Amino acid sequence: MNQLNTTQRRATPTEMSQWRAAVLASYAASGIAFATWVSRLPAIRDGLGLTPGGIGLLLMCMTVASFISISASGLIVLRLGPKLTTRIGSSMVGAGLVTVGFGASIAASPLVVAAGLVVLGLGTASWNTASNVEGAALERALERHIMPRLHGAFSLGTVAAAGFGAWAAAAHLPVFWHFLISGVVVAASVVTAGFWFRAEKTAPPSRTFQPDHPDTFQDPSTGPLPIITPGAAETSTEAGKPDAPLDSKRLVALAWRDRRTLLIGVLVLGLALAEGAAGDWVALALADGYGQSDAAGAVGYGLFVTFMTIGRFAGTVILDRFGRVVVMRWCSATAVVGLALFVFSPVPWLAFVALAVWGLGASLGFPVGMSAAADDPVHAAARVSVVSTIGYGAFLCGPPLLGLLAEHFGILHSLLAPLVLLVVSFFLAPLSGQQKAESVPSADPR
Repeated sequence: MNQLNTTQRRATPTEMSQWRAAVLASYAASGIAFATWVSRLPAIRDGLGLTPGGIGLLLMCMTVASFISISASGLIVLRLGPKLTTRIGSSMVGAGLVTVGFGASIAASPLVVAAGLVVLGLGTASWNTASNVEGAALERALERHIMPRLHGAFSLGTVAAAGFGAWAAAAHLPVFWHFLISGVVVAASVVTAGFWFRAEKTAPPSRTFQPDHPDTFQDPSTGPLPIITPGAAETSTEAGKPDAPLDSKRLVALAWRDRRTLLIGVLVLGLALAEGAAGDWVALALADGYGQSDAAGAVGYGLFVTFMTIGRFAGTVILDRFGRVVVMRWCSATAVVGLALFVFSPVPWLAFVALAVWGLGASLGFPVGMSAAADDPVHAAARVSVVSTIGYGAFLCGPPLLGLLAEHFGILHSLLAPLVLLVVSFFLAPLSGQQKAESVPSADPR
């Protein structure tokens, strides 16, 4: 028996509680990091004297870095393991925040801010993929759905950090000190939480995870991620080649050619674009399309985020009862109804109701997509990285593309683009059904 198998064991109830709290903390810290720099963008712009075009160029630095990182995240997690990747990524995010703060309020240098945003983007994307791999392992070890609640912790982190950012702006707290505090909190909390991560050392559960109403699409998967260990050699049972060795690059290449993985990515793309479009365009759509004030626009986005968070925390119970396929169909349909009602509402108050419906519909797309991609422990990291790349493409590229549509058709009607993709997500919902995992082969440490 190899070293990996001899060191695996079932976690005790105390260890499971610590593991769950640690992963929740990692997701919440990611939300804090995101909302920290977003909440102070006006101060950064004013401190550097930038035009909207200049801000766009700065954000492009982070976008490019994020794409590079998310594209390589599967290889990184397979090589280093989710624990070490999460620690390194969160430390980079903390350093990036401090660099951005220093460049904005002390050095007053756009180049320093751009460098900080590059570090921030590189750290965030790989950290998020590793967190999703760790979260999927926790979900299987607990033998019930928890991924939506983890993403709900991210939402709570954004709300808390946005509130702190609003206070910091009102109190005229320099961006440097604000980002220094947040950066230290983010890095220290996640590095500490990593002590209780267990994806690499927890043995598979003794029984199969069976929700009250399991999906009929495929059989459920079992077990955490024993194959994702630092420096471990991955293997797979290819036709005629049992236990044929597969290195990290081969696993990622296979994931990009896997039809189910790519279609799950498209499914997530529609729901992620619906979520990202709300973050960037709801306030402006309420102002320009319905004649509402800036304050009312902020309230509208807050309503969307609130109901999305409610949907994520309620999603664990709903998923256990009805299964992924039914829930994803309802989410897609609900998001379509909410978004269509928002675009075509005859009165402003109905548009606010539509935002609540829209938020509920968009709440579970990304977390359930991550769970579906990670069903097979052997290919979990590679497939999560593929789905994450496609999903984050919606967050990073979708809003600017909607801006181009808004130039020609207006902000409200530009939102019909994500509505079309939501319809596609509805028909792809059966692919989110739980997949039977391959037998997990042994791995020889390198």
